[in-house]
Order: sequence, then structure tokens, then C-alpha cells
Amino acid sequence: MPPLDVTPTDATLVRQVLAGHTEAFAALVDRYHAACLRVATNLLGNPDDAEDVVQDSFVRAYRHLGSYQDRDKFGAWLTRIVVNQCRTRASREARYVPFDHERPATDAGILADRLSAPPDVEQRERAAELRHALAQLGPEQREAVVLRFGEEMSYEEMAALTGVGVSALKMRVQRACARLRTLLSEQLFS
Repeated sequence: MPPLDVTPTDATLVRQVLAGHTEAFAALVDRYHAACLRVATNLLGNPDDAEDVVQDSFVRAYRHLGSYQDRDKFGAWLTRIVVNQCRTRASREARYVPFDHERPATDAGILADRLSAPPDVEQRERAAELRHALAQLGPEQREAVVLRFGEEMSYEEMAALTGVGVSALKMRVQRACARLRTLLSEQLFS
């Protein structure tokens, strides 16, 4: 007989935390930290800022866990918090520091997990070019591309997460892809 799966669901862990077993929240952190960090790094382009945002997001999730309604979708709720925290961080940073289009692609961190350490030099160069091009997109387009292709979300999932309509998200992705094609062709011929 195969062993029983004893991994508690998100809903079970949330109920345990709300019942006073705060250590159950550590299991949620362990479960979602890597995915949240990947999203934040891809949206912000800076691993240090991304780590700060993820920490803030977990604190915010913990504080508001009692008001969280749909306990079966904790991961989506947490991702929404991360995306909103990234938006807040990016808008705050935009007021003080101009975006540097010449920043090296190694600092961009865009789609880092999906593009890291390709096996050959040519693939590494293409990955660096893509990270550099993604870093040049506006925040809304970068967010749409990261969620659609980096996180492999459907447009419906993206709409639920961002609060933006499906047709608007499709347009953002389409425009971002067109802009990426232009940027990548410019890099190819420069």
C-alpha cells in the first residue's frame, strides 16, 4: 500500500495559524517563499529589493490572515500581495531614482529562474539579451510578461491577481512582445 500524503493543505495551515499555532505559518512561508521571490525579482529586477518585498508580503499576509476569505487559494492571495508590494516599491523608487536603461543585464534579474545558467555560451548570451530587453519595458508590460510567460498564468488568473481586465492584459502582453522583438532586433544588429 502506498504511503498516505500527510502534507497539510494551505487551508489546514491557515486554520492552524488562526487557532493560535503560529508555527504553522512557517510551513506556508517554506511552501511559497521561492515562488514569491521569483515573482518579485522578475518584477523589480533587483534581488535585494525583491527579498525585502517578499519579507514585507509575508508579514502583511500574517497580519491580515484573519480577514482572508478563500482559504483554498492562499497562494494566489499571497502572490497578489507580492505584486501589489512590488508596484508600491517600484512607484516609490521611480520618484527618487531614474530608471537606468544602460544597467547591465546581470543586475536586471528578469525571469532569473527560467533563464539562469543555460548550458552553452550562445544561450547565456541570448538570456542576457532577453533580461536586458525585459528591463527596458514599462512596469505594466513587464508585469504582464512575467506573469504570463515567467509564471505561466492564464489571462483569467492574471486578471484575478491584478484586477485588470483580460482584454487589457492581452493588449499589454501583445505590446510588450512587440517591444521585445524591437529591442532584441536592435541588440542583434548593434
